[in-house]
Amino acid sequence: MQNKKIISVVTGKNIGNIIDVDIHDDGKIDSFIIEQSRNFFTLNRESDTRILWNDITKVGEDVILVQKD
Repeated sequence: MQNKKIISVVTGKNIGNIIDVDIHDDGKIDSFIIEQSRNFFTLNRESDTRILWNDITKVGEDVILVQKD
């Protein structure tokens, strides 16, 4: 999963990379934590994004499509 690109179906842009997963007690995925693209001036973790499992439109071979902008 970490090698898949996270793409917004709203904007068509790459949202970032999966860096963590939140899992319910029953083993089901709740959400992915997405690391935003960083440069030298943006090294903080506050800009990380949470993608809820319900926001995922499609999981493909190379990409995960999400309903988020």
